[in-house]
Amino acid sequence: MAKKQPVMTSGGVEVHKKPLSLRIWNNRGYYIMFLPVFIFVLLIYYWPMLGVRWSLYEYKPVGTPKFVGFENFSKMFSTTAFWTAFKNTLELSIIKLIITTLASVVVSLFLNEMKNLLAKKTLQTIIYLPHFMSWAVTASIFSLLFSPSSTGLVNGILFNGDTTKYIYFLASKTWWRPLFYVINIWKETGYGTIVFLATLSGINPEQYEAADIDGATRMQKMRFITLPAIANTIITVLILNLAKVMNMFESVFVLYNNAVYDVSDVISTYIYRQTFAIALPNYGYSTAVGLFKSAVGCILVLACNWASKKTRGRGIV
Repeated sequence: MAKKQPVMTSGGVEVHKKPLSLRIWNNRGYYIMFLPVFIFVLLIYYWPMLGVRWSLYEYKPVGTPKFVGFENFSKMFSTTAFWTAFKNTLELSIIKLIITTLASVVVSLFLNEMKNLLAKKTLQTIIYLPHFMSWAVTASIFSLLFSPSSTGLVNGILFNGDTTKYIYFLASKTWWRPLFYVINIWKETGYGTIVFLATLSGINPEQYEAADIDGATRMQKMRFITLPAIANTIITVLILNLAKVMNMFESVFVLYNNAVYDVSDVISTYIYRQTFAIALPNYGYSTAVGLFKSAVGCILVLACNWASKKTRGRGIV
């Protein structure tokens, strides 16, 4: 029989700890319940990681995979389309993050200032609804609104039915990005206000009462009380979402087309095309690009964790 291991407590008292095997046996019911979850995590999250090795191979649907070392990475770093997608990923994600956060803050401030509770709740519900639409439905709605045809509401209003002047907004390198940002603001602003409204509700009302006594106007109270109170939340939201900038896919995939690849193609859509839109794809190359994307994402998460510790006193991981 295994001997109990002596353990010294913080109070200086020596106690005997049961051996690991005995502790597992005594708590076997909990381990049995945990086992299916453990197996699920291994199969879904860790087993696929073994596929990383294919980044060192030329792996095509036909033939035997051939070891090529770092050739896929060399090809990736020397391909203009890859660097265009990488640059677009950072630009689209970071700009979208900034403007959607700013829009959420502005809407939250105005909602917080509304005194009519019924009107406030109604408006909140209306602006929340777009978030629950799928990106496929959202893309269909805006494709119809900005269509260069008789059904295109925006072109009809701008050019009064003159079809010769119609603009194909979603196929224009000039208009695609502004339209992409507008769609994201429309879809995500309402949901983003939840965090800020929760912070605003925690502000001590006595601060506003003291400001009223001092004769402060509504704008002054917003500037000197409300905004400083949510400043830390704004920074936290930006930091937490910055870790996700490499994961952009669906919002771009449903809106872009080959006419605007130069301004819309991102890493995830680039990987998708390299894997599914080529007659004889090299899965090894797609894996190499995906591995690079994951590495950059990991660096961003660690950087955001460090920034979170500096601003909030605790990390995100």
